[in-house]
Amino acid sequence: MNFNPTQFYADWATILPECFLLLWACVITGAAVFGRKEEQKSGTFAIWTLIGTVITAVWVALTQDGAAFGGTFVFDRLAVVFKEIILGGVILTAAASVGTVARLRAHRGEFYGLILFSAVGMMLMVSATELLTLYISLELSTVTLFVLAAYHKTNRKSAEAGLKYVILGGISSAVLLYGVAILYGMTGTTELVKLSQEIQKIYMTSGAFPPGLALALLFLLAGFGFKLALAPFHMWAPDVYEGAPTPITAYLSVASKAAALAAFLRIFFVGVQPSQLIWTQMIAALAALAMIIGNATAIVQTNIKRMLAYSSVAQIGYILVGAVAVDAWGATAITYYTMAYLFANMGAFVCVIAFADRTGSEEIADYTALSRRSPLLAGFLSLFLLSLAGIPPTAGFLAKYYVFAAAIQKGYLWLVLIGVATSVVALYYYATVIMKMYFPADQPEGGFPVARTLVIVLGVAALGVLTLGIVPGPFVDWVKAAAQMFVPPT
Repeated sequence: MNFNPTQFYADWATILPECFLLLWACVITGAAVFGRKEEQKSGTFAIWTLIGTVITAVWVALTQDGAAFGGTFVFDRLAVVFKEIILGGVILTAAASVGTVARLRAHRGEFYGLILFSAVGMMLMVSATELLTLYISLELSTVTLFVLAAYHKTNRKSAEAGLKYVILGGISSAVLLYGVAILYGMTGTTELVKLSQEIQKIYMTSGAFPPGLALALLFLLAGFGFKLALAPFHMWAPDVYEGAPTPITAYLSVASKAAALAAFLRIFFVGVQPSQLIWTQMIAALAALAMIIGNATAIVQTNIKRMLAYSSVAQIGYILVGAVAVDAWGATAITYYTMAYLFANMGAFVCVIAFADRTGSEEIADYTALSRRSPLLAGFLSLFLLSLAGIPPTAGFLAKYYVFAAAIQKGYLWLVLIGVATSVVALYYYATVIMKMYFPADQPEGGFPVARTLVIVLGVAALGVLTLGIVPGPFVDWVKAAAQMFVPPT
């Protein structure tokens, strides 16, 4: 094969943001290992690295557009949107981790290095258009999360969270890879576009739905179900969310799900799109199950991190309601919901961090009279919970509207009715927390300030929730253009 300098440059220019982030992840980790004095600056270095990665990604988006490395990697509009969502989540996580990392006795710098390594895997995953490339990217992001979940190694709950996560994560990865192997055995390819073409040929040749393809789809959904904490594959989420350091819990609930959703869109809306009559039924059933189980179980929780864990199970159910519409509008609804979920869920977990920093508690009962002790924190938490519940004028309201509208257009009225009914249930347990904060039976003594860094993160999250809810037009147009890159308009 002849060496083509132009193609070589174009390939590596396309992957420049990931290379930039990987380089500085190695520098930050190395500085933490070999230069202990630099550990204190690791958080600042990590945040500036992420800002530099955002700038690099924008530059690449303006100058590059197309496939690289033989078509296994693309930098299209869909990749741009999800990379910005992921990087936004990572920046907020890094900023919210300052207090948590300061309390660590050792390995402070490695904490940020692992977050950056995980972000590299997620960014690669949203651009992957070949199943093995996607799988390797997924493992890069997941293995680092195993370590981060157990970072408080002297804490029993954190160690338990890491152990459960690594065991169930390994099983889910094997299941996902087995589904990929079946698809390859049936079609002879792992490239998504060719995979779609081969599945279409199988349909035209046999005139029936092959049982092997149904098995492959089932394994793929089970693998992605674990990564997304989608019921009934959510068994790891409550314990891991409760035991992991709270910034990592927020990171797990937002950034990792955004990356998995981007991969989900590429695989199911492109790679196995010809078999949509089968897998949309599977998705509809799983989405309904997630909304019912997630919301019903969240009601009885007394720990706010466990409540938000089950809330996340329900939220991914709402997001996948939009997946039953296998078109540009369905992809737009999913992407917009992911953006709204980023700000609301990240903001809620940062409020939990701020409260736990001052009180040492994660119990909902201890939030009593928070509005008197810290009006600012109570106001922020109320806003984020109302957005998760889907109350206007927050982003959560429009996000639910878009996914429900996409499902109704495809005739899934029953699924939307379940979504509406479970949203009422969700409003009950979100409102319970708000009621405790604003309508206490007695008033605990003493107030507490919120760290300046956390106030900045909360302000950014609140601005995102309100902007997406009040001025959605530019954002909807942005994600709609991204969705149409790989889903033909209908």
